[in-house]
Amino acid sequence: MANPKILIAAGGTGGHVYPAIAIADALKTENSSAEILFVGTRDHMEWKAVPKAGYEIVHVWIDGFHRRLTLKNLVFPFKLLTALVQSVNILSKFKPQVVVSCGGYVAGPVGWIAGKKGIPVVIQEQNSFPGVTNRLLGKFARKIFTAFKEADQYLPADKTMITGNPTRGTLTKVEKETGLRSFGFDSAKPVLLIMGGSGGARSINEAIQENLDHLHNKAGLQIIWQCGSRYYEDLKTSVNEEEYKNLRLTAFIDSMPEAYAAADLIISRSGASSCSEFMITGKPSVLIPSPNVAGDHQTMNAMAMADAGASELLLDKDAKSALPELVKRLITDQEKLKQMNIAALKLARPDAAKQIAQEILELAKSRLN
Repeated sequence: MANPKILIAAGGTGGHVYPAIAIADALKTENSSAEILFVGTRDHMEWKAVPKAGYEIVHVWIDGFHRRLTLKNLVFPFKLLTALVQSVNILSKFKPQVVVSCGGYVAGPVGWIAGKKGIPVVIQEQNSFPGVTNRLLGKFARKIFTAFKEADQYLPADKTMITGNPTRGTLTKVEKETGLRSFGFDSAKPVLLIMGGSGGARSINEAIQENLDHLHNKAGLQIIWQCGSRYYEDLKTSVNEEEYKNLRLTAFIDSMPEAYAAADLIISRSGASSCSEFMITGKPSVLIPSPNVAGDHQTMNAMAMADAGASELLLDKDAKSALPELVKRLITDQEKLKQMNIAALKLARPDAAKQIAQEILELAKSRLN
């Protein structure tokens, strides 16, 4: 029997790309002979993240249609036509048995052409409110893997299966002492991990910068601050790291297993993939939903985590004023942190990637026979 060929389309943000990589890893674990090809765009994070994970990626020229009036919308039809032609060429050359959409604009033309050609399309939707690409591709999908039951109302419910979000299997492989050493920390002081997502979060950065003296000096915390590449240079200039010996300011964290291992508490946006990683690692978190996302899905994600006792929800508008005392209260209460740890682990679906990979391979097998 020929090796199964799986084409995975995902792009734009870590929320789409990292679940896609987790699925690819699980596919290779389940069937080492599986051939996997990613489709992405050159100007987004997948162009570096996917090859770094060991997979080949090819380019499609596409971008989103902007809601506000902009000159970029004038070239959108030309980009879309080009992307459709590129998708035809990629599918004709690679000849996949299954196409997987993990979201992002790049998945649109690839998934649409695959559906028109009769190639099975599988969707993995991370959020309670699906992105526009996955909503459009829903009619073509053979199976749709979701993390939240709320997504069913926006997708063909007879095709959906709640699996949870796939996460990287390496995230739980590092011991705390190893994580502390990798950042030059010791076990005498608690560690606060601040995550702004792959693009960074301006309001979280502003809240941390305003309260940095309180968190670092008064509360005595060791801090890993992932601020995002677009904010890094400005913060590097304005924050004097010589004054904050236990601060590690970084644009991006390459060693996420070590960061999770070291952290006692996390401050983060509440994107679905981040929440899933906090579940799988059992990390207590303060979630600050972005107010600028479709369907306000980050608030719904954060509410689900908070209702389960795994997180504290903090509104974006209250971050500057409420963050210092909330962090100090939580990070010094070992019993509370333990309760949050247990609650997070109860929400975890550690086999999500494996379950999705098995379903994809079964679908591919039916096409090979």
